Amino acid sequence: MLDVAVIEEPAAAEASLDPIRSRILAALAEPGSATVLAGRLGLPRQKVNYHLKELERHGLVELAEERRKGNVTERVYRATAASYVISPLALAAVRPDPARSPDQLSARWLLALGSRLVQEVGQLLTGASRAGRRVASFGIDAEVRFASAADRAAFAEELSRTVAALVGRYHDESVPDGRTHRVVVGLHQIPDPAGPPRATGAHPATNSEAAEENPR
Repeated sequence: MLDVAVIEEPAAAEASLDPIRSRILAALAEPGSATVLAGRLGLPRQKVNYHLKELERHGLVELAEERRKGNVTERVYRATAASYVISPLALAAVRPDPARSPDQLSARWLLALGSRLVQEVGQLLTGASRAGRRVASFGIDAEVRFASAADRAAFAEELSRTVAALVGRYHDESVPDGRTHRVVVGLHQIPDPAGPPRATGAHPATNSEAAEENPR
């Protein structure tokens, strides 16, 4: 079982979002048959069996083993991944495009960058899986608490200069067989489970953020 699988096909995305099928996927973190799943989820076995076949058709579950019980063969399934991410490719022509309105201070542009990241890394994972290879990647995850909006702005400015200098030092267009990589750095407030982001005097919204929250 994979840790994370990326869903690129619209039909597979639709199948995964069905409430009953999403419950079945979660339950199949541990292999089980239609009978076992029916007991776990409190659903009729025939209904579970129908949804299992649909999930298998879209590659979201797979046959783990077959058990012979008298004259009956019990099919035991498992999810193909512990969790799933739906790629923007599943949205086809309406997927976000960061090139459409680039704005470093726009939360929606940051979201478009994240969507492109999911799409591109998902395509790499799909191709690498078929070839039996690993994807070369690197990620950083950190948290920073700012005392003021001015500190946040200074941090963003210094980070921009540092990344630009680093990219300029290593970027080389002269190598014919070089491989182009994408660098994405994002900064956003961590959502509060209790409610929407706070608006305080110490951290006023930028002009871009205010415009997005109050479109004309």
